[in-house]
Formats: sequence, structure tokens, C-alpha cells
Amino acid sequence: MDRVKTLIKYVLWIALFWILSDFLIFVGLNSMYKPMNNQGSSDGQFDVYQAESTLVNGRITGVIHNSPENDISGKYAEVELFSDQGVSLGKQYLDIGQVGPNDDYPFNIYFKKQHVTDYKLRIVDEKEPVGDFELLPKNLSFGEQLMLLILTYTLVF
Repeated sequence: MDRVKTLIKYVLWIALFWILSDFLIFVGLNSMYKPMNNQGSSDGQFDVYQAESTLVNGRITGVIHNSPENDISGKYAEVELFSDQGVSLGKQYLDIGQVGPNDDYPFNIYFKKQHVTDYKLRIVDEKEPVGDFELLPKNLSFGEQLMLLILTYTLVF
């Protein structure tokens, strides 16, 4: 009977630790996000509910309103990101697709850029061609990670 009680205590301690660590991780990650400034939008078509960034990534959440005067069907939403010095860090495009008249199009944009403090939203007819710049870099494969580790090790030691 003593072993069962001990087992139950261990299971409870592990469950409590798990819940506490999940809560602390959630609070810690979400407290790192700082609000971003809007540098302007197209004709009040955007309602942004959340625009936050950390030192390395960020998120913008909102709704695009479709009106008969400014039809957004088949167009793109362009998000331009700026640093605190006002330097453009890049653009990201969101394909809106087909939206009915007087309907709303909810959007979530996630980006990985450093030191983003401002953003600008607008509706464009087509994407600008992108050169060598990628807003969201590809994840490195295991081989690439290993090569970078070896390279860093040889440079440091």
C-alpha cells in the first residue's frame, strides 16, 4: 500500500510540474511581444486586432473588409515591415482569393525578422517580384546544421 501512495504522489508532482511549466512558458513567451506601430493602411479596409513583435519574429492579426467601391477579390494584401530607424526590412504578400461583396476576410500573418517596430498594410493587384530576399527563411536540414556546427567549432577553437 505504501508503494501505491508513493507512486500516486510522484504522478501528482509530475502533473503539477507539467501544468506549472506550461503556464510559465506561455506567460514568458507572450510577455516578450511588444506592440507594433501602423504606418498607414488602404482606405480603412483593414481592422488590425493584434500587431506584435519580439526581437526575432512577430504576428499581425486582423480583418480586411470588402466593399463594392474597393473590391479585394483576387488581389493581394501587402505587409511591409520597418525597423525602428524606418528602414524597410521586407514585404510579405497574402493572397486574398475570392471574397463576396460586403464580406470580411480574416488574416493572420507570421514573420521572422529582427527588430521590427512598424508595419504598413495595403491592397495591391499583383506581387512584386522577389529577388534573393526571403521573408521566412527555410529551415536548415540536419546536414546543414551539422556543417554550421563544425564550421563554428573550427572558427572558435
